[in-house]
Amino acid sequence: VQLQASGGGLVQAGGSLKLSCAASGRTFSLYVMGWFRQAPGKEREFVAVIARSGGATNYADSVKGRFTISRDDAKNTVYLQMNSLKPEDTAVYYCAGAVRSGYYYTAGTYDYWGQGTQVTVSS
Repeated sequence: VQLQASGGGLVQAGGSLKLSCAASGRTFSLYVMGWFRQAPGKEREFVAVIARSGGATNYADSVKGRFTISRDDAKNTVYLQMNSLKPEDTAVYYCAGAVRSGYYYTAGTYDYWGQGTQVTVSS
C-alpha cells in the first residue's frame, strides 16, 4: 500500500484547509485510516481516524468540533477538513493505514505512512 498526502499550506488563524490522502495498491487490506501530526520538537500525535467498514470516526480532543475526517471509497482517498485553524495546529500532517484493529491513537498500530504535508497557521 502506498499513501500520498497533499493539501497542506499556509493559512491564517481561523482559516480552513482540506488535506487529502490517496491510497494505492492493496487498499482492501486497510482496516482503518488515520491522520497524525508532528510539530517541531514534539512527538507525533494522533489527530483523527476513520474505519473502513461502517465509517466510524474518532478525534483527538484538541481538534474535536473543528476537524472532520471522511473518505471516498471510489477514489481510495481519505480527507481531513480542518476549520477554525489555530497556530498550535501548525505541524507536518501524516496519513496512515492499519491492516488490523488496535489502539488507533497510537502510531505503532499503523503499517503504512504517507510522506507528510506541512500545515502552517499564522497568528
